[in-house]
Amino acid sequence: MIRLTRLGVIALIGSISAAVGAETGRLAADQLAKATKSDSISIPTPGELFAALEKPGKTNWAGQYRGPMPATYRNRAQIALNLGGLIADGFIAVEAKDSQQVKNIGSDIVKLSKALGVSEKLLTRGNSINDFAENNEWDTLQEELEATQNEVKSSMQSHSDQDLVILVTLGGWIRGTQVVTAAIMQNYDERSAKVLRQPALVQFMQSKINEISPELRGEPLVKDVSEQLNGIEKLVSFPAGKAPNVDEVRKVNQAVGKVMEEIESKEVPK
Repeated sequence: MIRLTRLGVIALIGSISAAVGAETGRLAADQLAKATKSDSISIPTPGELFAALEKPGKTNWAGQYRGPMPATYRNRAQIALNLGGLIADGFIAVEAKDSQQVKNIGSDIVKLSKALGVSEKLLTRGNSINDFAENNEWDTLQEELEATQNEVKSSMQSHSDQDLVILVTLGGWIRGTQVVTAAIMQNYDERSAKVLRQPALVQFMQSKINEISPELRGEPLVKDVSEQLNGIEKLVSFPAGKAPNVDEVRKVNQAVGKVMEEIESKEVPK
């Protein structure tokens, strides 16, 4: 059975590096400087955030599901942000060991990826995901999901769509944070709550948004997400060594939930 353990994390998109420690929940200054100088995106993956919940008591992963989202978005920025959220959903379904949910999400990932012009190889990947999920081959499914993510990243980079890689990664972090905060509220644990202290990380994501093309950065949805990150930064700026209480966790959950609502349903110019 697949399990997101402390010994490793599942990459959100191929080789995106993990720069936030589960113990401190923040990006160290030297890591931030190094990441800023590189072409990689040092944003914690949903797998890292989920790993922080490996504590006494069982997380109700199925309780974190959300309703189906449209697969008919026309705006590329919105598609990319939602694709990141869907990838996070895929690993939630794997944690819940829910084969049907994995298949449903895998199908949606393929649809949104095709809308971004990602490689047709994803169609084969999608069929493989269905087969492995049908047979409850969780270890193999993990590998196939990781391969799918690599395919998405490689295809985007080959089309010079690094800007979209940034948005996909950001979408995954937002959705992952929404799930983690909801889980912490349901089963509060100070150690796990400390992972939410990420002010430097939010600043870093803002800096990456500022590096994308002016045209994409000017999209109404991207502007809204960027503006809301400013408020989220304040909410995750807890004093060092202090765990946020349940009410503070709830405020973070509400903030990222609002952003996810914008990402899922905001009407944007075609």
